[in-house]
Amino acid sequence: MNSCKWKSIFVSILSLIPVNLYAGIDERINEFLAPTSRVVSQIVFYALPMGKANVELIVIWLIIGGVFCTLYFRFINFTAFKHSLDLVRGKFSDPSSTGEVSHFRALSTALSGTVGLGNIGGVAVAISLGGPGATFWMILSGLLGMSLKFCECTLGVKYRKINTDGSVSGGAMYYLSEGLREKGLPIIGKFLAYTFAIFCIFASLGGGNMFQVNQSLDLLVYISGGQGGFLDQNSWVYGLVFAVLIGFVIIGGIKRIASVTSKLVPSMAIIYILSALVILVVNLEHIPAAVSSIFVGAFSPEGVTGGFMGVLILGFRRAVFSNEAGIGSAPIAHSAVKTDEPSTEGIVSLLEPFIDTVVICTMTALVIIVTGVFSGQEGIEGARLTSEAFGSVLPWFPYVLAFVAVLFAFSTAISWSYYGVKAVTFIFGEVRSAELIYKIVFCVFAVIGSSLDLEKVIDLSDSALFLMAIPNLIGVYLLANVVKMEYTRYQEKINNG
Repeated sequence: MNSCKWKSIFVSILSLIPVNLYAGIDERINEFLAPTSRVVSQIVFYALPMGKANVELIVIWLIIGGVFCTLYFRFINFTAFKHSLDLVRGKFSDPSSTGEVSHFRALSTALSGTVGLGNIGGVAVAISLGGPGATFWMILSGLLGMSLKFCECTLGVKYRKINTDGSVSGGAMYYLSEGLREKGLPIIGKFLAYTFAIFCIFASLGGGNMFQVNQSLDLLVYISGGQGGFLDQNSWVYGLVFAVLIGFVIIGGIKRIASVTSKLVPSMAIIYILSALVILVVNLEHIPAAVSSIFVGAFSPEGVTGGFMGVLILGFRRAVFSNEAGIGSAPIAHSAVKTDEPSTEGIVSLLEPFIDTVVICTMTALVIIVTGVFSGQEGIEGARLTSEAFGSVLPWFPYVLAFVAVLFAFSTAISWSYYGVKAVTFIFGEVRSAELIYKIVFCVFAVIGSSLDLEKVIDLSDSALFLMAIPNLIGVYLLANVVKMEYTRYQEKINNG
């Protein structure tokens, strides 16, 4: 059969498909997932009434973990900060060490998984619902998260698995299974490890994928004319393009991902921070009042739903979604580092919540507050609110933000695809077919994420992500003394030259 006949048959088949077949795809996806989103969110974020607020137990679980690690490791988030910078610069690096990537590239990969639309859209959601005071609790969450990341990532390197081909597999599932086996708790360790791996797969599809696609698309729709445009009516098309681009990168594994993110992350962060600084300089006279409103609103939020406790919970929840401290995702990326000293990568990981939350999230919050867009912008939410803040100074700034947002979303998605792959290989072994199936499913979920409403995406994303914290923090508590011994030994080596 010649090519003309094939073409004729193909055209005939297409002519049988209704023109409006795809017009309702977005609506059908939303209708199908809406009940699931609501039920899952209610279970994961079960809350107890406390005064005016509903206190979510999973968020309290994470707050306690951050406080514990900060006190147990004697404020390592501050005492080891300078050394973390030295390690990233390669001052103590040994190229012959076991691993796949440098400290800088491991940090870049992990940062690309956290620095994303949570910094743009998530901060806006926090301030919209909790007022400026939510910013204070986000910053505090970032500082406490530094200590948590240190503990997680030290364990990630210590218990990582070196494969026969030289590649590395690591993460919470490995230190839960191996670490607790050493503690004489093999059954509990395996149960927690497999539970974590399952949650990680779902989180990679949700917060690491769907949320990123959804919010980056939302910004593009917003700056291109809003409702009624091609992207708004056919959002699945954006998801499809996004999925294809992700596919090209993730096939290459951690080395290609690290290569891409080590270039993307610093560039994105610089563009975003410089843009935010321009907004703040223009609104310089409003900064003192903004800072004051952050502190006043944190402890006595007048008229804010939930009062003091409500704002605290909201700030911590959005910060954790952004920096993922206590979730157990970052150790997967950090485990690939070239080092023979587990503590070194734990120290490097301190920078992750600092850059993500203390610096970038705080700058986003200040931009939203000093421009005043968080009040009186009815119907504008998430990343759109941040876009409004940037656009209040120069009309073309939202285009810069949209460009950065797409890059943020892309880098986050490719990092989370790697996390999901490692969770899959932990469950099924180093089976190529299992990895390939997961990567295809990951790309499909990019299309699904582009078609969902923001509320449903946030519910599903948060639920999957926060579930990982349950088994992970149990491991952190039980293995904290192992981390302390590793760090003490490393300090002695540094002190002895």
